[in-house]
Amino acid sequence: MLTRKQHELLMFIHERIKESGVSPSFDEMKEALDLASKSGIHRLITALEERGFLRRLPHRARALEVVKLPQQATAAAPPKGRAPFKPQLVEAGQAMPAAANDTRELPILGRIAAGTPIEAIQQERDRIPVPETILGAGEHFVLEISGDSMINAGILDGDFVVIRRTDSASSGDIVVALVDGEEATLKRLRKKGASIALEAANPAYETRIFGPDRVSVQGKLVGLIRRYH
Repeated sequence: MLTRKQHELLMFIHERIKESGVSPSFDEMKEALDLASKSGIHRLITALEERGFLRRLPHRARALEVVKLPQQATAAAPPKGRAPFKPQLVEAGQAMPAAANDTRELPILGRIAAGTPIEAIQQERDRIPVPETILGAGEHFVLEISGDSMINAGILDGDFVVIRRTDSASSGDIVVALVDGEEATLKRLRKKGASIALEAANPAYETRIFGPDRVSVQGKLVGLIRRYH
């Protein structure tokens, strides 16, 4: 049986890893649990390790792995506010469950920047099968990611993103944005008054703010395909 603080910390770590692929820092854990010092976090992590809920990964900074969750976690209340979008990941070439055997051939329209700007979306260069389970109604296409500005959203250089074509998006959506009709980029869109902010998921990159007439949405992210070598 976990204490309330142990349970809170375990669920915070679990949600952060699920959201970004990276475990939170001690400062973030201290702030989330409203503790006065990091020593309290160290004690909670040690207790969770001893009970088999957490594992520290050696030789890696901020590397915690959630081994298991308590039974009561399934009944835990969801965090307040809108949960950040996390794309559904499919490993290219993996065996799909019987119910997900149906695929749709989608065009790969070139590369898109998740980092420094590159050229706008190109013409079809190839096609790739995508499971119907991650698609819905509407027209879809695929782009190859170039850069690392979205790594904390689980989107890596060389990944293929599945995009649903649309010209509208809500604040917080990850979108393909075309800036000044020339530069295509994959970023999280934020609406700030009359301005549009394109927000990276990597602290090394600054948020860029534009007037609404300079940014047009080309589509929204719905899935992610990763090839392992």
